[in-house]
Amino acid sequence: MLPPEFLSNLQFAWIVIVDTLTLFVMLVGLVGLIVPIFPGLTVMWLAALVYAFLQSAAERMTFWDWVLFAIITLLMIAGNIVDNVIIARKMRDKFVPWSSILLAFTASLIASFFLTPLVGLAIAPLALFLLEFRRLRDKAAAIDATKAYMIGWGWSFAARFGIGVLILGSWMLWAWV
Repeated sequence: MLPPEFLSNLQFAWIVIVDTLTLFVMLVGLVGLIVPIFPGLTVMWLAALVYAFLQSAAERMTFWDWVLFAIITLLMIAGNIVDNVIIARKMRDKFVPWSSILLAFTASLIASFFLTPLVGLAIAPLALFLLEFRRLRDKAAAIDATKAYMIGWGWSFAARFGIGVLILGSWMLWAWV
């Protein structure tokens, strides 16, 4: 039979490994928020979900731990909704049609899959400019639409990043307090 202090040390090592891996995935999700199509908030939530399963299996989930997990879940849902609302609203303020918005997003998504996410990031405003220039035949209006997209993306990033920091803080409170 193994001595109790060995088992205690093994349990402590397991907790440190799980916490470290969860923190790493959370940070990857947070940094990934820079790329608009990367589901950073969802990645952070999935890390929290796995952490909750492991904690629950070890019978270490309290009522407050579940409350914090619920808060993380609500933050993730709100963040994913707010992301799309901010960009679309900013673009719709400039009367950019949904077809241009969706085509620019699709071009960005395809470029991200076949090239890199950074290329996809650059393709979205370029595609939007070209689509709006083709539609309006007015360079200034196309630039205004593209500017609206970039401003919307900036505000969207700020909102998503703020929500990501709240998710990370909630998990840290759950894991370490």
